[in-house]
Amino acid sequence: MYHKTKKTVHGLLHPEIIGDDNWDKVVNTFIIGLIILNVAAVMLETVPTLHDRYHTFFNYFELFSVIIFTIEYILRVWSSNHDPKYKHSFHGRLRYMVTPAALIDLLAILPFYISVIVGLDLRMLRMLRLLRFFRLFRLTAYMKAAKLVTNVFKSKFHELLLSLILIMFLVIIASCLVYFAEHLEPDTKFTSIPATIWYAVVSLTTVGYGDMIPVTPWGKVFASIILLAGVALFALPAGIITSGFLDEMRKARNPRLKNCPHCGKPIDLYEHHAHNDDQ
Repeated sequence: MYHKTKKTVHGLLHPEIIGDDNWDKVVNTFIIGLIILNVAAVMLETVPTLHDRYHTFFNYFELFSVIIFTIEYILRVWSSNHDPKYKHSFHGRLRYMVTPAALIDLLAILPFYISVIVGLDLRMLRMLRLLRFFRLFRLTAYMKAAKLVTNVFKSKFHELLLSLILIMFLVIIASCLVYFAEHLEPDTKFTSIPATIWYAVVSLTTVGYGDMIPVTPWGKVFASIILLAGVALFALPAGIITSGFLDEMRKARNPRLKNCPHCGKPIDLYEHHAHNDDQ
């Protein structure tokens, strides 16, 4: 009975395990709604007129939310060793408690208990309540679609890392070129390469604040090249992510599709095995 209850609780708090169970939908819809309402409450509480008028309501709502989140956190820790990764009854639970997801859950309730035990002034308490925004990251745990996004970034990690390195190289090269073209001008703002990096970043991202402007002919030439490169710069990671989404959506529609370990192209496992059998 004990292990069956733990399995049920673990499944209810991890929607990807149960699937289409009605209680799973009820529990997770309630938690998602409470997270969103908490974030909204923290934001509205910073409006002085609303805070003064509904101060009592905000306090009771926070107490109710902390009780629910505390129960959820305790149940998550208690049922965590149902997962083989955290199998040991003591050390397994400790390993779970230091995972990013568990730390986010803890941050959602910790400010309340700190304020009760230690006693803090209102400004410090409000600042600590902002930690509850981290709870938004836990929304992905309740949404099956979030697994698609995670798989995209996992499968395209090396390509995205390469595009990030290329962007960094381009920023550094652009900063060097503009600096050497502009640094000898009187009253220039391009006083060093690190200072010029700001100009390169806002130019490549096509924001262009106008706080740093090249005045020399070569500086303007380099700036024009940087601005044109910035248009195409973010097409590279965008294309990689789009490709990843298309691959994952194909896999979702056809579970037999997997990527070939050699060429990386999608293959149909059924046809692949049939071909091997014929051989």
